[in-house]
Amino acid sequence: MSSPFNANRGLIIVRTELFGPSGSIVVRLALDTGATGTMVNVGLLTTIGYDPSLAPDRVQVTTGSGVEYVPRLAMSRIKALGQERTNFSVLGHTLPPSASIDGLLGLDFMRGQVLNIDFAKGRVSLN
Repeated sequence: MSSPFNANRGLIIVRTELFGPSGSIVVRLALDTGATGTMVNVGLLTTIGYDPSLAPDRVQVTTGSGVEYVPRLAMSRIKALGQERTNFSVLGHTLPPSASIDGLLGLDFMRGQVLNIDFAKGRVSLN
């Protein structure tokens, strides 16, 4: 399955569905091959029933503003680019409202697959 993106400007945004104890939500994640882990805004994780403050695991991440420790949660299910992962760990982080995205789809989601980014056609696929 491939998804369209605007190859002439901005980030590659991937429509992603997150599933939790209280339901599901569709979010906009930026495809980020420079991020080793997938990161989601903590407010959205709370919306679908996760409590990041109770996460038993915290990991160190380096952001544009410095080094921070963020919760790592096992999400029941995540779907993006025609692929689905279960019991998938995501990092929770507070993003500024000006970010215009809900998080990052990192390399951990893409491992073991073939990622194709076609800038000529403005399409991205994961097989």
